[in-house]
Amino acid sequence: MNGLLDPLLQIVLVPLVSALGFVLIASWRIASWLNIAVSGLTFLNALRLVQGGAREGEYLFADDLNLFFVLLTSFVAFTTSLFSAKYIAVEIERGNLSPRLARFYHAMYQSLLFGMLLALLANNIGVMWVAVELATLSTISIVGLYQTPEGLEAAWKYFILGSVGIALALFGTILIYMAAEPVVGEGYHAMVWNVLTDNAAAFSPRLLNVAFVFLILGYGTKLGLVPVHGWLPDAHGEGPTPVTAVLSGLMLNVALYAVLRFKMLLSLNAGAIAPGPILMTLGMASLTFAAFMLYRRDDIKRLFAYSSIEHMGLIAIAFGIGGHVANFAGLLHVAMHSLTKSAIFFCVGHIAQFARTQKMSRIHGLTQSYPLLGWMLVISVIAIVGLPPFGLFTSEFLIVQAALTLHPAIAVLIVLLLLVAFAALMLRLTGLAFGEPHGHFETQTVAIVPMVLHLSLVLSAGLFIPAQLTAWIERIARLLG
Repeated sequence: MNGLLDPLLQIVLVPLVSALGFVLIASWRIASWLNIAVSGLTFLNALRLVQGGAREGEYLFADDLNLFFVLLTSFVAFTTSLFSAKYIAVEIERGNLSPRLARFYHAMYQSLLFGMLLALLANNIGVMWVAVELATLSTISIVGLYQTPEGLEAAWKYFILGSVGIALALFGTILIYMAAEPVVGEGYHAMVWNVLTDNAAAFSPRLLNVAFVFLILGYGTKLGLVPVHGWLPDAHGEGPTPVTAVLSGLMLNVALYAVLRFKMLLSLNAGAIAPGPILMTLGMASLTFAAFMLYRRDDIKRLFAYSSIEHMGLIAIAFGIGGHVANFAGLLHVAMHSLTKSAIFFCVGHIAQFARTQKMSRIHGLTQSYPLLGWMLVISVIAIVGLPPFGLFTSEFLIVQAALTLHPAIAVLIVLLLLVAFAALMLRLTGLAFGEPHGHFETQTVAIVPMVLHLSLVLSAGLFIPAQLTAWIERIARLLG
């Protein structure tokens, strides 16, 4: 009984049991409220887990790195469930979703949350791989929820590209096992994170090098890095907005976590390649591609999908640079991007619902037609482009500062590309938020609390980061090397 009360076990069991239970619930309204309650309970368990500190177990473990991602994941999942309740209700009222599909959505939402948390907490590289695949399949089922031709095409595209990525990651995982087996022996222990990190120095560097190439391409597909990003804009554009917020704000982070774990493993072996240049190359490619693609979008959700590629590229650059400052900046940017981008999709989801379109060419003058959403969008975009006093300005400034120390030319290029992306988003924002209103725009209540809460946290981080939180992030930065 005491084992079941362990927050390390509860945090994965609660969403798993809930996902199975939602299948049996007849009322979508009850399922919607229970989804909020269960997500809130998961967040409380995450807080208990963080308070308890590092834990080592045979199957699950917790350290500063995965606790950082677990806390962020559970919080955004909870606030997204608040937004989701209103969003799904409107979709059902309009006949876009049936009550049966709404119940299925809530079951898959908790299945997705279970997969992400298990991937973050699993003390086994094989279990982590399975958990990432489970989260991917859960997401795919939600992306195609509307069962439109475009939605089903996006889901299949995600499935095919995701399958290729996860197959590459599986091959990389097998190679890690092959490198570990001569040192630690056959069986389960050759896949346990604690065992791998303790013995990584004795592994074959050649096997580790080849493994990391497959792992960065495999998990990089889930991360949305160029050139393996093709699924991301379609999945964001066609899926229900709550899952878009989770995809952009959380699912990408889970893949990033996997890459960081394997990066740490290679750094412990003197003969292995340096993962930093690979991450920086993919990050620069992503940042460059996304910055210019922002100018060619007319779909508002796809626009911010490319913004996610841009920011994940910047995060990859930060961790590729490495060192205390760059790692600190990368972790801060992960949190700030997750909070800001999910707030943007909350806002965009309501806008698309009320305007009955995602085409930006048909949406103008939001600050006049719907001032609340219009000004929330303005604040959100100001935050995501990295203007002060929001937290993304702090993280981007630190990334550029770290790059200037080691790679001045790359720092200049980062600044130029950020300015390109800034100009594109501000250009789009001008048309969306200002000018004469265009087209029919319904006035309905919105889920304002998640948006305000996220943006308040991002603003607070830009003004002042508590010493205890700073010390925690610094410990993780040192852990990353």
